[in-house]
Amino acid sequence: MKGYIADYKSLTLLGLPIAVGQLGIIILSFADTFMIGSHDAFELGAAAFDNSLFNLCILFGTGFSYGLVPVSGGFFGKGERQKSGQSLRVSILANLLLAALLMLVMAVFYLNIDLMGQPADLLPLIKSYYLILLSTLPFVMLFNAFKQFTDSITQTHVAMWILLGGNALNILGNYVLIFGHFGFPELGLVGAGYSTLFSRILMVLVYTCLFAFHPKYAVYRQGFWMKQDTAMLFKQLNLLGWPVGLQMGMETASFSLTAIMVGWLGALQLASHQVMLTISQFTFMIYYGLGAAVAVRVSNFMGTKDIRNVKRTVNAGFHLMILLEVVLTGILLLFYQDIGGWFTSGNPEVTAMVASLFVPFVIYQFGDGLQITFSNALRGIADVKPVIMFAFIAYFVISLPLCYVFAIVLDWGLVGVWMSFPFGLTSAGLMFWLRYRHTINHKKCD
Repeated sequence: MKGYIADYKSLTLLGLPIAVGQLGIIILSFADTFMIGSHDAFELGAAAFDNSLFNLCILFGTGFSYGLVPVSGGFFGKGERQKSGQSLRVSILANLLLAALLMLVMAVFYLNIDLMGQPADLLPLIKSYYLILLSTLPFVMLFNAFKQFTDSITQTHVAMWILLGGNALNILGNYVLIFGHFGFPELGLVGAGYSTLFSRILMVLVYTCLFAFHPKYAVYRQGFWMKQDTAMLFKQLNLLGWPVGLQMGMETASFSLTAIMVGWLGALQLASHQVMLTISQFTFMIYYGLGAAVAVRVSNFMGTKDIRNVKRTVNAGFHLMILLEVVLTGILLLFYQDIGGWFTSGNPEVTAMVASLFVPFVIYQFGDGLQITFSNALRGIADVKPVIMFAFIAYFVISLPLCYVFAIVLDWGLVGVWMSFPFGLTSAGLMFWLRYRHTINHKKCD
């Protein structure tokens, strides 16, 4: 491991801003859960249901936007800056088209919410919050396009500052609109939705102005309007983006679609599920910051066909991932008996249920880090088609059926839902690792 010191340093410098930006998202998620839960535990249950569906949708869109990283990152590695700028314009178009498709799909879900077996007293809250989240999707996709562009050209600090600023504004908006401060009406869960919408619009406006006027993007702006090879770039982004989007979508589905089963168990189980999802997102997003750094570094080296440094980057990334797993899990275990009460004003039932979920949570940390590292390695080398099959097997053939068996058939309840996750995440990680080894060794032979 001593021979990897320079690689650890490079990945840390590149990945730290991404991780900090992701941490801002987690802080926002914690604040949302805390504020909504403090206002009303039943509103927290409604938020859990809506957020589970929209997290699936948003992470699919985020995965699709990752198709830009190997394309723009490869151009950047070869010094073709104008091509990177052109790829941003094509990515914006592709992301907006996908946003329209996602809104259509989520509108169909909205029209069928009454048929999903959720508690009747939550349905009015679920429906009103759902419509606001639906309106944010175009801005999420536009932000994704800009973020993957700046990350791919190693300017990861840009997204970090925009995310931190936008999330701070969102938290302030929550405080004002959920509880009705400074003369604003007390809107509860709906106020949280309006605050999210406003902050997402503002983040896109900041990114647009930065790219349009800042001198450091002048060479990229020159390429932004280039017409040649547009169709080829659009096709390339879709060929890379759809497999990654489907992989991330199916991964998230193993968590998000279980919210429907959790709704069968009761409103307090939904609230406990939301608290634990918020905690699990804390580790996932930080792991993903490091994974994104691996993808960027690998794509830059692939631009110059430097296979030796591709391997070194992936190995160093996996070493750092294991370290992160140990540190973050250790910190959370210090507080596991009390965390549930932090989000629900000390509700004893929710606190006890959340504490019981820490056993499966700890078990799946290694599998989560494994699949994040090697899925990003595959994205960096643009070998993404097989991940669709791997994700389907891991999350739909293994994880979701086990969720039903453990939770409903064996009557383990909410703990049974969470016991299915280690099986899906670890099997996905092993398949991604084996595929990466096969592909990179083949490239060495080339």
